[in-house]
Amino acid sequence: MVPAEHLSRQHFDLAPFRQRNDAKAAWQLLVTLLPIALLWACVPFLAQTPERRWLMLPVLAALVLFSARTFSLMHDCGHNTLWSRTWLNRSTGFVLGCLNAIPQFPWSRGHAFHHKHNGNWERYRGPSALLTVDQYLALSASAQWRYGVSRHPLMLFPGGFVYLIVRPRLQLILGSAEFLGAALQQVIRGRPIDFGGWRSFVRGFQSSHWYTAGEFIDLLFNNLVVVTSWWLMCRWLGAGVFWLSYGTVMTCSAAMFICVFFVQHNFDGSYASGAKNWNYFKGAIDGSSNLILPAWLNWFTADIAYHSVHHLCERIPNYRLRSCHQAHAHLLRHCMYLRLQDIPRCFNLVLWDSAALRLVSTRDARLSRAAA
Repeated sequence: MVPAEHLSRQHFDLAPFRQRNDAKAAWQLLVTLLPIALLWACVPFLAQTPERRWLMLPVLAALVLFSARTFSLMHDCGHNTLWSRTWLNRSTGFVLGCLNAIPQFPWSRGHAFHHKHNGNWERYRGPSALLTVDQYLALSASAQWRYGVSRHPLMLFPGGFVYLIVRPRLQLILGSAEFLGAALQQVIRGRPIDFGGWRSFVRGFQSSHWYTAGEFIDLLFNNLVVVTSWWLMCRWLGAGVFWLSYGTVMTCSAAMFICVFFVQHNFDGSYASGAKNWNYFKGAIDGSSNLILPAWLNWFTADIAYHSVHHLCERIPNYRLRSCHQAHAHLLRHCMYLRLQDIPRCFNLVLWDSAALRLVSTRDARLSRAAA
């Protein structure tokens, strides 16, 4: 057995698990999208009478799980691993992004940044944008309280609603306003109005809500499809039934996958380096936890629970993560393994101690200041 301190990427044979299989990809989409369509088809029938409405609860619960699964498959498309062809991953990712009400292309580019810098908490502070201990202690008492509340597990639900329903729409509106303001400035400054000049301006425009023209196009068309689908669903189900059902499904599914993402990197003993001496391999192996989940929940999360090998090689499709993990289990024994009951305490770790290079709680930070 290789000691943990001597372990390196060369000890892993990952190439056989990078093979993509279009038949598996097609089957995964079929057994995910067909049930979603059937479940939504049940909604108007169940919503008709009070006697049937209680049956909406299991239907919505199932939709939450299937929605989380579509997000996991969209995540695979972002890594170009679901299908063997890039254009299939790109187009499928766009469709799944519309189902999740989030533009897949900008999301996947941001997610790639996470993979590139995982464990380097000086460069990437996680989905919750954690503060350092020093930054937190410099806040007023009321600001510290707000920081703690905003990162409480219950905030996953309003946060999930904002993340999927509100934020992508707001990004398009605010980014477009920035563009129009910048264009107006060009006119005021007397820039010649010719095709070549304006084409360069459009291509070179930098928004604080997207980084490239490709991201803007994905954001624009995602919003067009999503908002149109909302209108059509309201016409079909009625606005009240649709928003009550849809809002519940999207809020809970977003809370579910944000929770999974959070605890897979915020846990006691997680690799929490600064930029100096940061190591990609340690970020993957020691900066990612593996979740011990029931088989049915592994299915709905597309085996993302096997997270160390996913970070070690993001080109492994979800349908090969389990076998890759099992093949290298003897090398992964020292990794963190979390059970469902371990998840709540991970949410205490919301600060990065840049001196000790570890994640700590707000309580620990206050106690350390009191003891100093």
